[in-house]
Amino acid sequence: MNSGRSLRQTFVKESRIQAPPDAVFRFHESPEALTRLIPPWESMRVAESAGSLRLGSRVVLRGRVGPIPVQWVAVHTEYEPPHLFADRQESGPFAWWYHRHRFLDDGQGGTILRDEVEYQVPMGAVGLLMGGPFVRRKLERMFAYRHEATRRIVEAAGGRGTPASEPGDRTATGPGLGGVGATGTDRG
Repeated sequence: MNSGRSLRQTFVKESRIQAPPDAVFRFHESPEALTRLIPPWESMRVAESAGSLRLGSRVVLRGRVGPIPVQWVAVHTEYEPPHLFADRQESGPFAWWYHRHRFLDDGQGGTILRDEVEYQVPMGAVGLLMGGPFVRRKLERMFAYRHEATRRIVEAAGGRGTPASEPGDRTATGPGLGGVGATGTDRG
């Protein structure tokens, strides 16, 4: 039995966006999407980006968890516009991280934005016991922010998916859970 696999957790967040899947996907492909989807309370920044969600493209995030510096490297592993892209942590704060971003047609001209994350906290069973609930709360808060930001930005653009930056939008930091999560790999 693979004990590491048995310690993996799953997190799913779904929201409805009043714009077609191609518009929501197009926003996630835009160069500013990753920085605009980082919650303001996180201290992560995009250090490197290929500017693409295509297979093999990488994103490097840097930040801090308290006094501890964190670097997160993610590689895009699936790319099926306008329905799906995925990223996998190559190195970073998790023992395992795989994030699928799905854009499902809701049959009414809108999109069901669905984030599916399979993750494992570091330090095995001890890490799960000690940090599991903390990480889960961070994921819930971060993805609630990301989904609301996506809805606001895409719907304000009239469903075009690539609106101009709005005053107050974050443009100099990257996604994160204070280093504990976030698809930094995720562009959206």
